[in-house]
Amino acid sequence: KKFIALDDFVEITKKYAKGIIPSNLIMQEEEDDELAGKTPEELPLRLKVVKYPLHAIMEIKEYLIDIASKAGMHWLSTIIPTHHINALIFFFIISNLTIDFFAFIIPLVIFYLSFISMVICTLKVFQDSKAWENFRTLTDLLLRFEPNLDVEQAEVNFGWNHLEPYIYFLLSVFFVIFSFPIASKDCIPCSELAIVSVFFTVTSYMSLSTCAEPYTRRALMTEIAAGCLSLLQILPGNFGFLKVLGKTYFTIPVGHLFVINVSIPCLLFLYLFYLFFRMAQLRNFKGTYCYLVPYLVCFMWCELSVVILRESSGIGLVRASIGYFLFLFALPVLGVGIALMCLVHFIKWFVSLELVKIVVTLVLCAVPLLFRWWTKVNFSVVEMVKSLTRSSIVKLILVWITAVVLFCWFYVYRSEGMKVYNSTLTWNQYAFLCGPRSWKETNMARTQILCSHLEGHRVTWTGRFKYVRVTEIDNSAESAINMLPLFIGDWMRCLYGETYPLCDPKNVTMEEEELCRLKYLTKHNCHMKMFDRYKFEITVGMPFSSKNGTKLVEEDDITKDIVLKASNEFKKVLLNLRQGSIIEFSTILEGRLGSKWPVFELKAITCLNCMSKLLPAGRHVKIEHDWRSTVHKAIKFVFDFFFFPFLSAA
Repeated sequence: KKFIALDDFVEITKKYAKGIIPSNLIMQEEEDDELAGKTPEELPLRLKVVKYPLHAIMEIKEYLIDIASKAGMHWLSTIIPTHHINALIFFFIISNLTIDFFAFIIPLVIFYLSFISMVICTLKVFQDSKAWENFRTLTDLLLRFEPNLDVEQAEVNFGWNHLEPYIYFLLSVFFVIFSFPIASKDCIPCSELAIVSVFFTVTSYMSLSTCAEPYTRRALMTEIAAGCLSLLQILPGNFGFLKVLGKTYFTIPVGHLFVINVSIPCLLFLYLFYLFFRMAQLRNFKGTYCYLVPYLVCFMWCELSVVILRESSGIGLVRASIGYFLFLFALPVLGVGIALMCLVHFIKWFVSLELVKIVVTLVLCAVPLLFRWWTKVNFSVVEMVKSLTRSSIVKLILVWITAVVLFCWFYVYRSEGMKVYNSTLTWNQYAFLCGPRSWKETNMARTQILCSHLEGHRVTWTGRFKYVRVTEIDNSAESAINMLPLFIGDWMRCLYGETYPLCDPKNVTMEEEELCRLKYLTKHNCHMKMFDRYKFEITVGMPFSSKNGTKLVEEDDITKDIVLKASNEFKKVLLNLRQGSIIEFSTILEGRLGSKWPVFELKAITCLNCMSKLLPAGRHVKIEHDWRSTVHKAIKFVFDFFFFPFLSAA
């Protein structure tokens, strides 16, 4: 049908106003699409041969060429060890993935993905504001034909059906604020993002409905005033009276968790909450999702701009403003400048490293990618874009972010689950309660059950170093190279590793002399021991006790010894210890307490009687992240973002 009756148009428009898409309209569109003209590529093979024989012949030719090229690529892939190269790259990447790397990269990924999700949801809100204009035009038209139409109820239904982007937006805001305080500010362009936040604050306010304009205008002015007063405290200049306006005069504790800040910005925020209530009160509290929720987009962007401005600099803001101006009015020149800048930085980085290593690494990384691209030469970028438009990018981003946050939360909960505190328990007390004497009085199992109450004590004891042994050697790079053919593996071992010394008796160091003893027994000319990661076990005995404070009694009860597990960061310290050295170590009591030779993890170590310093620092501590304080910092920042300056977390 090319035309529609007036009554049908009115009915369809009334259903659209209620948020219902007529099914007959959808079926009609599908029928029209099926009857539309089709290209030769869309026709079945039978019709294609009849109507377009030449096109069918060309397609058969391309199909045969494609089959032949795939067979040739299969034969070529059997010659070049692509699987070995993939494994080499995979093991190299895995060997460099540490807890520190994840602690650095995950907050940044969450922040950037959430910020992108905020932008997408805001653009969707702008699109819905245009739909609101069309909706009001239709309702005005409907009132001419249907005077009894409940326009207010229709607006409520339409607004309720378009709440989805607002929910996703608020969820994205939570992830942005949660990740911002723990993300590295060196990798976040705060000045540029602050300008973006201010831009979306203005545009989101302009897209709001005019029905609640008196409240939204006053709310925005109040929020801007409170934000400016709070920013005055971080300005370097002396503003005198103005800084007094934003100062917190006194605080009132509310329990152990919250603090009320009595200040002018606090009073402004109380007035802002009153305006929120007035917006929600409109139309018998239907204004909550008709006016208040849309205004929250503007509110969140404004609050985010204030937060990011605290981390920005004046020069950065000027640079960002000029950069965006050039982006709009001098985009070709800006593109050339960025390309030249990237090229210069790449050349500097390229020159600073060894040329052969870079070329080999690039070739190794490029070979699997080229094969993948060649075999998938029919990949269409347009189809990928269409698939992305058919699915919700925001939903995908939020699902992945939620999964990552939950995984990190479980890791933090597991690593911080046991409460650890400093203990005054001495080694002699532990040996008396959980050592051989207790085993003889009862038995070892009963002693272990009793001593399990001491789990979680962080202790610092002094003992005699007996010996240390390597329990595990991890070298992912060596394992990957061993998978390659022999001649390629030897060449890459010398390229990325180190050669054995020449063993000249006149000029040889102690380390080279030790390697010279093994040089002729090895099967390679080079080694990759520089990539080794070790795990150690240290056996420590109790210090010798003295009789009457004068004469040493040589008591060496091996049943009182303890074993300490140490990671690779203690390598230089442990290799310089000698048997009998007196060491002070810190550990946490956990595991097989009360048994023979319990095993604990080494947290810190100091040599008390070493002749020379082991390293520039005397005390060597295991670097550990305080996950509990990091999560507490993020939660406190989220709470302050929504309630400061009225309330703040203690």
